[in-house]
Amino acid sequence: MSIGKITDRIDAITGIDKERRAATPPCPKSVKIELTARCNFKCSFCATADKLREKGDMDWDFYLKLLKDLRQSGIEEVGMFYLGESMILDWLPDAIKAAKDEGFPYVFITTNGSLSTPDKVKACMDAGLDSMKFSLNYADERQFADIAGVKASIFPAIIENIKAAVDVRNEGNYDCGLYASYINYDGEQGERMKKVVAELEPILDQVYSLPLYSQADLVSVDGTDRGWAIRGGNPGRADNMREPVPCWSLFTEARVTHDGHLSACCFDHDGRFHAGDLKEQPFMEAWHSQMFQDLRQAHLNGDVRDTVCSSCVSYG
Repeated sequence: MSIGKITDRIDAITGIDKERRAATPPCPKSVKIELTARCNFKCSFCATADKLREKGDMDWDFYLKLLKDLRQSGIEEVGMFYLGESMILDWLPDAIKAAKDEGFPYVFITTNGSLSTPDKVKACMDAGLDSMKFSLNYADERQFADIAGVKASIFPAIIENIKAAVDVRNEGNYDCGLYASYINYDGEQGERMKKVVAELEPILDQVYSLPLYSQADLVSVDGTDRGWAIRGGNPGRADNMREPVPCWSLFTEARVTHDGHLSACCFDHDGRFHAGDLKEQPFMEAWHSQMFQDLRQAHLNGDVRDTVCSSCVSYG
């Protein structure tokens, strides 16, 4: 197996090179596809639970059409997720296989791990999955129930699912990276995370931390009351954070919502950042839409006060 560091890929996406610092940048390397907007968690650090939009699944025929459009445009990497939990879908392995059959060199997913049973993981790896990352944002059952808003008894199953995924990968000799990320909580919460990280770090390919995002100004200030520092924009990972302006997500990566909209933001929970409708127009046309161009230019000018990004970047 040729497993590389996931942080190298993240840093390559969150860094904006000179060529891409333009209102009409080249085709991005990576696109996240929201196969479903549904999620089985109600995490306090995520606005998904606020039900700010209709939650549904992507139409299969549209998905296949989208894959062709993205590949022909020059996309190399596709994520099988955006704001929902794709492991909910029984057709997730089929979606992965379709992406690999279309010729994408790298197909990846992020999951909360609760539904990542060994059988489901094996089916995804059989389909050609290249990377699976677990969002491990809880230190123990008590913290899990408090933050995720679901039964505490699910937490041990998540840990077992992560360990089982390693066994599935190793026994099948799959060329699939296995990773985990966790929110870099402050103070006591940060200390509590060390134990679970230490348990899983030796068996996974890499474990890394993320700052707590404002999620386009949709995360409650309750987080700060708990001693968690909310960061503006999307600064990437904690050990190599980027400035909120210009925001890399406008220039280096794209996201497609379950209902076919191209979004200009990593946290478009309410449709404010829709930049195009891919059911009506090709990807590159939407990527260079006037809305996208105007927003990128504001970021390049260093002044987003009169844009949809203004409140998000005001944090930190």
